[in-house]
Amino acid sequence: MAQSDIDIAIIGSGIIGTILALGLLKSNQAQPKTKLNIRVYEQSASSREIGAGIGFTATARKCMTLMDDRIADCVGVVATVNGEPENPDYSMRFVDGFRTFPISRDEGYGVHSQIDNDKEEDVSIHGKVYKLYAGPRGFEGCHRAHFLEEIMKLMPEGLVQFKKRVEGFEYLETGKIRLDFADGEQAECDLVIACDGIRSRIRELLFTPAYNAQYTHQLAFRGLVPMDAAIQKLSRYRALRQHMHCGPNAHVMHFPVAKQQLMNVVAFVPDPEEWSRTSMTAPAQKSEVVEAFRAWSPFVRAVIDLLPEELDKWAVFDTYERPVPKYAERRVALAGDAAHASAPHHGAGAGMGVEDALALMAALTRARVDVDRGVAVGKTLEAALKAYSKARYERSQWLVKSSRQVGWTYEWMAADIGGDMDRAFADIRDRSHQVWHFDVEAMVAEVEREYHRFLQ
Repeated sequence: MAQSDIDIAIIGSGIIGTILALGLLKSNQAQPKTKLNIRVYEQSASSREIGAGIGFTATARKCMTLMDDRIADCVGVVATVNGEPENPDYSMRFVDGFRTFPISRDEGYGVHSQIDNDKEEDVSIHGKVYKLYAGPRGFEGCHRAHFLEEIMKLMPEGLVQFKKRVEGFEYLETGKIRLDFADGEQAECDLVIACDGIRSRIRELLFTPAYNAQYTHQLAFRGLVPMDAAIQKLSRYRALRQHMHCGPNAHVMHFPVAKQQLMNVVAFVPDPEEWSRTSMTAPAQKSEVVEAFRAWSPFVRAVIDLLPEELDKWAVFDTYERPVPKYAERRVALAGDAAHASAPHHGAGAGMGVEDALALMAALTRARVDVDRGVAVGKTLEAALKAYSKARYERSQWLVKSSRQVGWTYEWMAADIGGDMDRAFADIRDRSHQVWHFDVEAMVAEVEREYHRFLQ
């Protein structure tokens, strides 16, 4: 494969695919002899992101800055601060959302949460509020679609080809990879990076459908509440700050979005049924959520009462049950949810994908240096993808597991923790710190070491 440039196909123009493309394009500005020719293929008719709220840690923002500082700037454009705009609050809050005052673990649940509709209830939080400091700008939420819209403004026109669903690929005798699209067209490239999300087609092709994400038997009801109404009912202090309300077999969180104009509410409840819909979302009624939380504290029921009558419910899928054995095979790689789809309970799935993007950029930068000095393209690219997979696998698979497990902690289902909120908070804190406090430079160095090892 003697050539002057490397043709890279990125599958999916969601957040991770777009960030990766921008980072690789920025690396061309170093004026290397070997250029990276990037093409993004998106199966939809336009760029779009499913989901609602998203938050990026300081680690994710650092990765963005190292790839292209304009990406990190986009977070600030669309993000909503936690707390008062002029005095941001960088703490996340966790509370007992079920009992109205502390009881021992042995007393059972429900005793102190009986509803009395004949009395005016005190809608406030009683008991201990656990604050977890997330660092400067540690909790700034934004809408996925709004962030994608901003970073897409940075993409060169024509780089993304829409209505291009990959149905298969094949290695050619020329050394190229041929992509076969559903519309009958084909394209050739040297490297494929799949950022095609939780229902990744490339993952199916690499590892069979047995590795598809599985339904966790949990539903997330999502609704947006006008902030004026939230403040009137919950108080300004509570409405403008993120809160996680923990309880038996379910939990509720809320936080400000849309520049403090709306409060995003997400209520997680168990679902014993199978998910048979093609879409991962379905219309829902407020009454479904009211019933699920009817025995919870007055504050949580007040939050639920604010929801619109018509809302959406989202099926929570992840790859916890059947993780892929690796993230790359020859010159095809998986990144983001395609590699390690996790439940949303850490709020770190997108951030983990951003780390993937930086690791891939580091690996391909090293590969390009060797191509410049005459090493075969195929050899360098395979070494780069092996290094990426080796460096990223353990941490990202830990996130998949921990996202499930911290969800159990929120819902008092964790062994040896139950409804003990002191112990629950300690578990949440330790897991959160493992997500947030990550040495990005050490990861890049590991990628480079592994690359040289695999190149031998």
